Amino acid sequence: MAVLYKNGVMVTMNGDQTAETLIEKDGRIAMVGSLAQARIWQKAHPQEKLEERDLAGHALLPGFIDPHSHITALAQTVNLVHFDDVSSIGELQRKIKDFIGERQLPEGTWVQGFGYDHNFLTEKRHPTRAELDAVSESHPILIAHASGHMGVVNSAALKQLGIDASTPDPEGGKIGREAGSQKPNGYLEETAFTLLSRGFAAPDLDQLLDQLDQAQEKYLSYGITTVQDGITKRPDWAVLQAMAERKRLKVDVVSYVDLKDNEALIGEHPEYAQGYQNRLRIGGVKIFLDGSPQGRTAWMSEPYLGADSQYCGYPVYTDDQVDAFIDEAMGHHWQLLTHCNGDAAAEQLIRCTQRQQARHPEAAALRPVMIHAQLVRRDQLPRMKALNMTASFFTAHCWYWGDIHLRNFGQPRGGNISPMRWAIDEGLNVTMHQDTPVIMPNMLESVECACRRVTKGGQALNPELRITPLEALQAVTINAAWQYHEEDRKGSLEEGKLADLVILEKNPLSCPAEEIGSIAVLETIKEGVSVYTRK
Repeated sequence: MAVLYKNGVMVTMNGDQTAETLIEKDGRIAMVGSLAQARIWQKAHPQEKLEERDLAGHALLPGFIDPHSHITALAQTVNLVHFDDVSSIGELQRKIKDFIGERQLPEGTWVQGFGYDHNFLTEKRHPTRAELDAVSESHPILIAHASGHMGVVNSAALKQLGIDASTPDPEGGKIGREAGSQKPNGYLEETAFTLLSRGFAAPDLDQLLDQLDQAQEKYLSYGITTVQDGITKRPDWAVLQAMAERKRLKVDVVSYVDLKDNEALIGEHPEYAQGYQNRLRIGGVKIFLDGSPQGRTAWMSEPYLGADSQYCGYPVYTDDQVDAFIDEAMGHHWQLLTHCNGDAAAEQLIRCTQRQQARHPEAAALRPVMIHAQLVRRDQLPRMKALNMTASFFTAHCWYWGDIHLRNFGQPRGGNISPMRWAIDEGLNVTMHQDTPVIMPNMLESVECACRRVTKGGQALNPELRITPLEALQAVTINAAWQYHEEDRKGSLEEGKLADLVILEKNPLSCPAEEIGSIAVLETIKEGVSVYTRK
């Protein structure tokens, strides 16, 4: 049976074309065009039973494609204390205490929280070990910053993690210390947080699968049909593979394996590197070159504004180490995604990629990706274009942390964050992501942010860098499909492509930009099957 969608606007992403009708058959798009063309198709296929779907004036678009996030990390936050609405350390303490009491957690049980941002707390600082001890000394407590690049633990957690005054700072990270001593104050930054905090107990597999199921439902509710796991480590892969083997994935998941410590996963699972297996595939590998601009750990070529006039953040690796990573990826024909926020990190990626592409001239076809590119400079974009490098922007930073960037960098650096306009004009492939679970995977909110470039405080961030709604939608559909090497099967409404679709309450191209983020997702369809309907 085929399905005819009509009485709505179809935004095809094939240039600025729209259509009146679309026919889906066997999970693929069989026809896109006018109502008259649909009737011609119907006459040419008289054996086909045709179900008609009346869109009632709503908009039909290709399913959104997530160019960068962490679905397994989102799954891990399902049973955490959430701090996205917390405005003071006192509120944060109360939330943790209430969580322990409501769940009647036995002494010794780990308590994890996610989503606080010191920039938005009344105290304008991170909590301390002592402040978490005041909540509980008998429960190990670990709370993660909204960026995922840092966090705080209490004394019980420090003890279980084996961190004390004698523990050295790991490469690429810092352990916070109490003034005048080496005693940890509970704050862990970059690799000190991501590596040293791995020692807490994990849920069993069935619980992890249920949590991943909840995570994919969240993506579907935002109209997303292809999702990324942006730095897959061995425990994450075990959950993803189990979901695939049990055929529980409703979205396509593209995994990018941690190149530093987990690249052996690709050799152990070659079938997943060759294509989707029950909606899961390995797309390549991932590395980090710096940290977070709002956390003041992104690596800059010029200092941050503030007390230390020489502080520029810091790199994770030397050039020799980055060269070795890129050489390994290119030698294995692996697509490489690289986290770069600061312009110095972007410069390191560009120069190392240039050197390695000279050794591997065929590697430009792998389509390397600079993830975040928050503070990439205009002069760096032509060199990225020459490397066939996608710039994947976290453009919602304009709204969420734009005021912080202005404080950390001033004008023009802070005003030029996420310069999508420059990148598009330079001819780069540009995509747009939310780095979930940093924020929810709300594609339409990001589209609005790219079109408006306004901060929470009402400041305009270089209005000349605004892009059009169509350009923003292309960044999360056809451009994202190209980033994944899937432009021949996803990303636009064209005959032969997968019927990955999203139905929106109204057309984002015909409403004011400030209303785009509030457009409701009514239904998400994966290969012709309805997988989410708004209640």
